[in-house]
Amino acid sequence: MQFQAILTSIALAAGLMLPHTGALAAPKTPTRAASSANDSVILDMNQAYKKGERRRLSTLLPQAQGHVLEPWAAYWELASRLDEAGPTEIRAFLERYAGTYQEDRLRNDWLLLLGKRRDWATFSAEYPKFRMNDDRAVKCYALLAEAQSTGADVAAQVQELWLAQKEVDDGCAAAAEHQLEAGKLKAHTAWLRARLGFENERPRMAAQAVGLLNDEWVTSVNAIYANPVRFLDDKITALRPRTKELVTLALIRLAGTDVTAAMDEMNKMRWRTQLTQEERSWVWGVIGKRAARRLQEGALNYFAHAQDQHLHSDHLIWKVRAALRAGAWSEVLNATAAMPETLRQDPTWVYWRARALLAVGGKPEAPGQARALFESIASPRGFYEQLALEELGRPIIAPPKPEALSAAELDTARNNPGLRRGLYAIQMGLRAEGVREWNYSVGAHQRGGLSDRELLAAAQLACDQQIWDRCINTSERTRSVIDFEQRFPMPFKQAVLQRSKQIELDPAYVYGLIRQESRFIMDAQSSVGASGLMQVMPATARWTAKRIGLTDFKPQQITDRDTNIAIGTGYLKLVLDSFEGSMPLAAAAYNAGPSRSRAWRGQDGDPVLEAAIWAENVPFNETRDYVKKVLSNTTNYAALITGRPQSLKARLGQVGPQRAGKSETYEDLP
Repeated sequence: MQFQAILTSIALAAGLMLPHTGALAAPKTPTRAASSANDSVILDMNQAYKKGERRRLSTLLPQAQGHVLEPWAAYWELASRLDEAGPTEIRAFLERYAGTYQEDRLRNDWLLLLGKRRDWATFSAEYPKFRMNDDRAVKCYALLAEAQSTGADVAAQVQELWLAQKEVDDGCAAAAEHQLEAGKLKAHTAWLRARLGFENERPRMAAQAVGLLNDEWVTSVNAIYANPVRFLDDKITALRPRTKELVTLALIRLAGTDVTAAMDEMNKMRWRTQLTQEERSWVWGVIGKRAARRLQEGALNYFAHAQDQHLHSDHLIWKVRAALRAGAWSEVLNATAAMPETLRQDPTWVYWRARALLAVGGKPEAPGQARALFESIASPRGFYEQLALEELGRPIIAPPKPEALSAAELDTARNNPGLRRGLYAIQMGLRAEGVREWNYSVGAHQRGGLSDRELLAAAQLACDQQIWDRCINTSERTRSVIDFEQRFPMPFKQAVLQRSKQIELDPAYVYGLIRQESRFIMDAQSSVGASGLMQVMPATARWTAKRIGLTDFKPQQITDRDTNIAIGTGYLKLVLDSFEGSMPLAAAAYNAGPSRSRAWRGQDGDPVLEAAIWAENVPFNETRDYVKKVLSNTTNYAALITGRPQSLKARLGQVGPQRAGKSETYEDLP
């Protein structure tokens, strides 16, 4: 279906809006002319909102009447001046657009504003109506309001939210300050927050946390962050509690900038005797994590100075990774056992704990415990789920296709106003807004959320309109059924299969990579400038075009489907050949660059690793996730394409240093 025809069908299907008491007159059922003719108005308002042009938004708003995206137009206009709007006007908007994403989005904005103003009466009246409820700052304001009005013990909830908040915010800081002043939250929590700030290079976070204890200490915290060595070199003798915490911060900061210097400091008698085991463990956890991320051979030894119960979750994760590289399976067991319950239930750590139980052995119940763990996650849904299947001796196959959707089920999806608006916004070019509304409409914000059948119908709606990222994302939300053809679609099948066969590249690998790179969005653009289906960088495109003989290649052609596939597959083939056919190494190189992938495979004398262990130790979060998902995708696509059982383990193989005497092909790979 052509673009304009798609927009027409969505616009004609839309029956919008309740009576309104604001800048718009009562809307009529939109016609094609009423919607598409005013698309430019919506686009202009979107730009005005991004630029903060309040007057222009108010001027344009009446022209958005009756448009499919009228709720967005009204949201932008009111949100831009929310700080000046009165409760009556805000509530009129919320009533007019009741049940929409825009209603909940504006209520989110308003609750943040009310919390910042400490208007607890209005906040408490509006908070129960908030469906989205995934904003930590709003949750913290709600806990603060509850504690002030009822005296409820909310310290544990505030602590959990505050420590999880990665940026500086008013909501959780205000709730934490109240709990600190009431004596229900210990000062140690503020110091933990400061440690996380130092460890993750967020000094403002640390300064805010310590400032809640005493404003005068903030200057010291900032000075320590800027120069930890100077602070540690001062003649510190007996350590008071505050000084010990500052020393701990200085050591954490030093570990982030100079691991060797931090180890030297930690071996000094004054810190070994005057810091607590908990304080020393945290610092050694940071040192171990830094060493593990650098793939240093002795990383696990640094963790040995710490006690697992005192390590942060991130330290425990990197301890497991270091233990896997070292083949220290007992340490894998110990570190996974020390993880918080929610983290321990992640398929990653379920799988490795089960493997460790089998490797360590010694107890007659270990094989049964391992099997139960594998059973708890085994499925074709993801990387470790697939590996668990294979540990149980089961091949990876495409599950049976669910019962066909009925006409009524499909009609329900087509008539969902939020889904219609989401599609319309995406097809107009407002992808970010369309994705947010679509995700909200298929999420669990309504009571009970959508059923699996409703999710499949919504996914099919997106598939039929070739909005492949929403097709995949929505289908992946199902819980008890899996539609592989939705989750792993094969757009442009003839072009991909023909090109893959021509250059002797596995088409399942190509599809597995495209699915992860762009979700089949033709004009996808990354933040670093990669373009098209296979997300090719401009310099890489020029280099590859010369290598594969595209002498007339022009940069603007990179988003053309066939050109992008030709260059992307050509580059992938060159990378794969360069890494001796290793799919994990080639995927890492495609994402992070060949030079990094070469470095991560190790040098002469480094161990040859099971590729799953190697992949889990990739230092970059994005690339680690990428490699695992590309290989998992590839395995599932192969099951679909061939109709035969597949093995992820066979595709992973082993990873180690380049074989002696083997010269690298295409050393100039960009």
